[in-house]
Amino acid sequence: MPLVKPFSGLRPTSGQANAVAAPPYDVLSSEEARVLAAGKPWSFLHISKAEIDLPPGTDPYAPQVYAKARENLERMLAAGILQRDASPCYYAYRLIMPTAAGEHVQTGLVAAAAVADYDSNRIRKHEFTRPDKEDDRVRQIEALNAQTGPVLLAYPASPEADALLAQASAGSPDADVLASGNIRHILWVVRDAGLIAKISAAFDAMPALYIADGHHRSAAASRVAAARKNSGQSGYFLSVIFPHHETRIMDYNRVVKDLNGMSEDGFLDRLQQSFAVSASPAQVKPSKQGEFGLYLPGRWLRLNINSKLIPVVDPVARLDVSLLTEYLLSPILGIHDLRRDKRIDFVGGIRGLAELEKRVNSGEMAAAFALYPTQMQDLMAVADAGEVMPPKSTWFEPKLADGLVSHVLD
Repeated sequence: MPLVKPFSGLRPTSGQANAVAAPPYDVLSSEEARVLAAGKPWSFLHISKAEIDLPPGTDPYAPQVYAKARENLERMLAAGILQRDASPCYYAYRLIMPTAAGEHVQTGLVAAAAVADYDSNRIRKHEFTRPDKEDDRVRQIEALNAQTGPVLLAYPASPEADALLAQASAGSPDADVLASGNIRHILWVVRDAGLIAKISAAFDAMPALYIADGHHRSAAASRVAAARKNSGQSGYFLSVIFPHHETRIMDYNRVVKDLNGMSEDGFLDRLQQSFAVSASPAQVKPSKQGEFGLYLPGRWLRLNINSKLIPVVDPVARLDVSLLTEYLLSPILGIHDLRRDKRIDFVGGIRGLAELEKRVNSGEMAAAFALYPTQMQDLMAVADAGEVMPPKSTWFEPKLADGLVSHVLD
């Protein structure tokens, strides 16, 4: 069984990509999706968040939601808004995101990835999954007989694959969509049999692929494949695979509700046991591993952990998200379980440091911590070791769009 293979994608018909493309199902609340899809009958949100077409307050996991998703998919097929490609193809997918430094560009391959390689850990994981979220994706796949949310994967250094993707993304694209956040989503259909064969061979030579985002989607695909005994397309799952050096991980910051009974001065005194603490006249956006920004009401401080405390040979314990928990959140603030403790919340770096200030200045939170982004090579080291990242370790941007290519399970 090949690691990846082409497939007959379900895509918007010519001229419909802008009407269809939607943010991923898991970055919007039901109400946000309802507002975003208003007046847009072909938005893929009617499939990925079908509760928006049912009465407000409908449980998004209710059976009628999955039935409505299937109904909406059939409606879009009947109207000619979506159509399957006649033969198996690969697809080159480019994301262009404006940044303060200019533009971030990453180009990947849309492919069907083998469930067997996921099960054997050749497609490597780094997160635990939640059963309720897995169940949701299983029900969605079964209702649609399709995978509509792509799994974001990364491949290790491969100049050959890079060159083939550059070739695949030359010329006029088949879709070019400007989505929320002014992010461009550009798609090329790869139909040339020779190029398809070269891409398949280049990826099959890779020792591993790495899940960046989409652990619940891939786990659900594995469950569906097992139930269907890996028949037909069910033995593969929808993926977009980028070179690891092009993926962009942003900081995933923390805010806490209280200082565990301490005054600010008492808290800062405790910090000096493990950190060098210095006041900053400006926002602190960490520029290296082991450096943290701390925001207390009206002031920023810079924290640098004692380098002797960093266990460099342990791929999980050396992460900044682990160090912050091990030497600050747990022993000083008494926050031991980041998955369940209601005294802590998490803020994706896409919201900026101003969001941390807002949460603290409002009185909702007592302190905020800005972290240096987890690096892709660190994620890969954790996955290679068969370990699991701490909760809320990575925030990938830009996000993939739902609806540009779906994988039908024949």
